[in-house]
Amino acid sequence: MVLDHALDVPLYQQLFDRIAERIRSGAFPAGFRLPPSRKLADELGTHRNTVVRAYTELERSGFLSSTVGRGTFVRAQPAAVALPVGRAPVSSAERAPIPWSSMISERARTEGFARVARVQRIARVGRGELVNLTKMEPGPDLLPDELFRRCLEHVMRTTGTRALGYAPHEGVPRLRERIAADLVRQGVPARADDVLVTSGSQQGLDVVARALVDPGDVVISQAATYTGAIQIFGANGARLMGVPADAEGPDMAWLRHAGRAKALYLMPNSCNPTGECISGPRREALIAWARETGTAVIEDDFVADLELDGAAPPPAMRALDGDVIYLSTFSKKLIPALRIGFLLCPPSLAPQLVALKHATDLGTSGLLQHALAEFLERGYLAAHLNRIRGQYRERRDALCVALKKYLPPSVRFRAPTRGTTMWIELPDDLDPEAVFEEARRRGVLVSPGTLYRVDRAVGGPSGLRLVFGGESPARLVEGAKRLGAAMDAVSVGRRAVVKRTGTDPLGVV
Repeated sequence: MVLDHALDVPLYQQLFDRIAERIRSGAFPAGFRLPPSRKLADELGTHRNTVVRAYTELERSGFLSSTVGRGTFVRAQPAAVALPVGRAPVSSAERAPIPWSSMISERARTEGFARVARVQRIARVGRGELVNLTKMEPGPDLLPDELFRRCLEHVMRTTGTRALGYAPHEGVPRLRERIAADLVRQGVPARADDVLVTSGSQQGLDVVARALVDPGDVVISQAATYTGAIQIFGANGARLMGVPADAEGPDMAWLRHAGRAKALYLMPNSCNPTGECISGPRREALIAWARETGTAVIEDDFVADLELDGAAPPPAMRALDGDVIYLSTFSKKLIPALRIGFLLCPPSLAPQLVALKHATDLGTSGLLQHALAEFLERGYLAAHLNRIRGQYRERRDALCVALKKYLPPSVRFRAPTRGTTMWIELPDDLDPEAVFEEARRRGVLVSPGTLYRVDRAVGGPSGLRLVFGGESPARLVEGAKRLGAAMDAVSVGRRAVVKRTGTDPLGVV
């Protein structure tokens, strides 16, 4: 939002109008939390009293509600009044717009949906000349477009219309066979009959959540986790709790104290956003705890095959226990637009998952499944992986060197050993949201860690997530330079506030 000081309209009225319009349009859904008045005033470059007055007028008008200690939230808007029976309907030009924001279901109003909407807005802003360190996908130069085109054309020549109909609900048999063979190569026991092909691992997680979770069930995840998982579990009514971690992985003492949960959702090989890897012994301890408490384990291995330094990760949790539900995808290592993932699950759960998937989309594209199977059968994947691993190493190393050069010494990070995400740990005097906003103004997009923190997390990490797979080394260096300048500007601004007011906006002593 931008306020125009040149207009005759008072600033508080401009802010009132902009927020009210976003509420009416549904951009700010019911339950959406607005920033604190001081923070929004700083972002807009105006006085806090301007924001306070706008918030007050919005509350009087029924748009907002506020509670001391909790914050300011968007209220559900009243539904339109129905016309009396027999009365002629008004024309579309005269009719008031349908108040869709007040018709949204309680599940769709969860805080997780607001997070995902914000991620989408960030992605849209990232088009153009900005250095985008938020996109979890390969850069255009890393896509095997020519190889995949050959496979697609071969399928059309040899399979023809058979590939254009609905595919089996479980997936095309030849693709399931190739996936199972590839999993065995990675040390994950699998048969073709165990594999359920999904429209990306996101759909896999969705059908698993719908099969297992009832409203009020506890689901435990890492303290900072994938926004899509927060959205899915929240939409199914789960109480999501974040487990704190040490250097080995999730804190076992915390889990034992927490007791039984319906499910434990983990990304053991590279947690999104932090890049943390769970050690082998801790994986075994987690499985023992899950067996003891009767908790379902959901393993999301979205970075399978993306080891950057040659060292294989510890055995998959699925390899340690056949009751683990295992999810993976081809989006991160091959072509995002394929939207093909897969899952392995206990045989007794498979019929429910297949039925839920069928109810969602009637099946993943058969044409793309056949083309992907052809790609795997020709051995193209191995050559492609060798290429992108080298490219990702080069990009990671270039970014690390640049971050060391341009970021303040108080900022900490580690080079990831797999995947393309890097976690930047900020000191207490650097607010992730403030850095995100200043970085965006300076032409680099990063993801604030607040997007990924689980609501009930204990001591969740504070920082920024950077993704280096989608930009060239030169642009990564430029992005690091801009990010460092943004951090310096935020630090200078905070010190100026302390000097001017005698109070620290972050409460840091």
